[in-house]
Amino acid sequence: MIRTKNLVFEYIRRDDEGNVEGITRAVDGVNLSVEPGQFIAILGHNGSGKSTLAKHFNALLYPTEGEVFIDGLNTEEDKNIWEIRQKAGMVFQNPDNQIIGQVVEEDVGFGPENMGIPTEEIWERVEESLKTVGMLQFRKASPNHLSGGQKQRVSIAGVIAMHPKCIIFDEPTAMLDPNGRKEVIRAARALNEVENITIILITHYMEEVIYADKVFVMDKGHVEMSGTPREIFSQVDKLKELRLGVPQVTLLAHELRNAGLPLPEGILSREELINELKRLK
Repeated sequence: MIRTKNLVFEYIRRDDEGNVEGITRAVDGVNLSVEPGQFIAILGHNGSGKSTLAKHFNALLYPTEGEVFIDGLNTEEDKNIWEIRQKAGMVFQNPDNQIIGQVVEEDVGFGPENMGIPTEEIWERVEESLKTVGMLQFRKASPNHLSGGQKQRVSIAGVIAMHPKCIIFDEPTAMLDPNGRKEVIRAARALNEVENITIILITHYMEEVIYADKVFVMDKGHVEMSGTPREIFSQVDKLKELRLGVPQVTLLAHELRNAGLPLPEGILSREELINELKRLK
């Protein structure tokens, strides 16, 4: 679904007269591939390059060097841009930047309308999309009256209505409270498991990635680690070096293990920890 080949991206800083002041390499030689239907998480602290990388997945940015392919289409070929953006939808940090309609159903229908979808089908898509994210009862509401988590689910419905093969979530829960975060991650998981949509989740919240098929950890523009959530979170000390934490339950199990309890590394849930502790009796 997504493949990057030696991807490099540089931000160029210029002074008031347009002269180059400096160059920052935000993404540096990234090679990764994502299969259709996978749930992929990309982790990294602020400034690691993860959001810059994400913006290449629907051609908001173009490589300085290397190539990016979305469902076999090269993002640097102008003729592919429209098709790429239909295949790969994007949900951003702040839902207020993505919601433009005065009524929820109008906002969700905006994308399909731009695609030239017949009116009857637009309303069918609006209904199915709002149902998918559990927001159908709010279809006539004003987005201004919704909570942050609800607004973000409306943003997701707007992307789903365009029937993408892949949705990129660029830190979609960064501005939400814990309940809002759970709502959004639950919606993302349902899209992946029920609709078989490929999900790319960019985040720095560790608890959000435990359900992913594969995790990529970025630092200074490089992919420093990759593997399953269990493989990644088994390396607590390495993650600390990269200025990242681990889920609280994983950290607790790690500390208990260091204190002498024979627990496995990479415990991901409370249930798992409780079962392992019971086994020690």
